Amino acid sequence: MMKILITGGSGFLGTALTQSLKTHGVKGNTASVTWVSRSVEKEKSKNIADDVISYDDLASTDQTYDVIINLAGAGIADSRWTDARKQELFDSRLKPTQAVIDYIERMGNKPKLLISGSAVGWYGIQQENDPTALDETSPMTTTDFAHEICQAWEQLALTAQDTVTDAVTDAVPVAIVRTGVVIAPEGGMVGRLITPFKMGTGGKLGNGQQIMSWISRTDWVRAVIFIIEQNLTHTLPTQQIYNLTNPTPISNAAFTDAMGTWLHRPTVMTLPAFVVKTMFGEMSTLLLDGQRVVPTALLDKGFEFNDLTVLNALKS
Repeated sequence: MMKILITGGSGFLGTALTQSLKTHGVKGNTASVTWVSRSVEKEKSKNIADDVISYDDLASTDQTYDVIINLAGAGIADSRWTDARKQELFDSRLKPTQAVIDYIERMGNKPKLLISGSAVGWYGIQQENDPTALDETSPMTTTDFAHEICQAWEQLALTAQDTVTDAVTDAVPVAIVRTGVVIAPEGGMVGRLITPFKMGTGGKLGNGQQIMSWISRTDWVRAVIFIIEQNLTHTLPTQQIYNLTNPTPISNAAFTDAMGTWLHRPTVMTLPAFVVKTMFGEMSTLLLDGQRVVPTALLDKGFEFNDLTVLNALKS
């Protein structure tokens, strides 16, 4: 049985990933999933993971894991970016990541793979009229808060490669997953937008031309498991970057149309950019700016997407 440890396992993505791993396993091998959480009893009561341990437990356990998936982090779009909120966004990512690094460093039997979260915000803001597709080899386009938090998160996770101090043990491979906007019929961004759209007050933001790099939650889960399978069956570099996005980014206007079609509601409303900026402050960049990010690394390894349109993702 494959043993998998997940931080942030109780979230929108971690829960779906856990359920798939427990139901389907990895390449036919059954999987046992353990969550690391600050609310052990609460998460145990959900009966989703096979086990739930605390970060104190992680610091002392001798239990080994085949794969670690590091997803912990407060929602970047959940509230305005005050100085205190920004610090919380950093701490909620970096402290769990450091706990994982410390665990790997003291274990003689290292995991076969660490998958660590990030986001397409790493690439910065791309101008709407820029047709360039950003893949895993592309440099950042601008430096902003979203880039800074992704960069810090990635760089810390990559230090897992340095936890091997002898010449015999192989370095721990680290796969960074830069996730786009994840689409599912419930939860995530759609969960926050569905009420105004059902009321007929949903519409595009600003001019609606900003690009949204997205992926269905089903394909996101499949992609993570695909990355695990690739690492178990092939010799891959110890440092890997994957864009977890659909091959076809869309505009905010196209996303708005898809929401309206799905819910059979009109989408004639427009929220002007200045109103968005007034409402959300610096965080408005998540709504008014975007990046045209493509999943070249996944496609090159043969991954096939199931949900090719946002409407399909909404209906799945």
